Amino acid sequence: MSDMRFTKDHEWIKVEGDTGTVGITDYAQHALGDLVFVELPEPGRGLKQGDECAVVESVKAASEVYAPASGSVLKANDALTGQPGLVNESPEAQAWFFTIALSDPAELSALMDRAAYDEYVKGLE
Repeated sequence: MSDMRFTKDHEWIKVEGDTGTVGITDYAQHALGDLVFVELPEPGRGLKQGDECAVVESVKAASEVYAPASGSVLKANDALTGQPGLVNESPEAQAWFFTIALSDPAELSALMDRAAYDEYVKGLE
């Protein structure tokens, strides 16, 4: 069973075993608008929770993406490099950014579940 958690910076991480898949939320892609560029972390890169790890650029702005958990990047979703618009179409499914081997799964307990994240977003509107 997978468990999806969310950050206050609008990243999500879907955890299966000791691996996490990371992306940005639907709220984030709406706020950014049409994405024109995505820069992803290199496989093998070590990340600490909260590190800047990717960049998304839209017609409106560029925005950093932060690591929701510590670990080592396993794989980047290279499809996004050629098709950044996928993030607008499917932010929480097809348009994952990268997978990470979690070094400290306990960090995830500080993140929000879907219900808490939805409440958090309501407070921003």
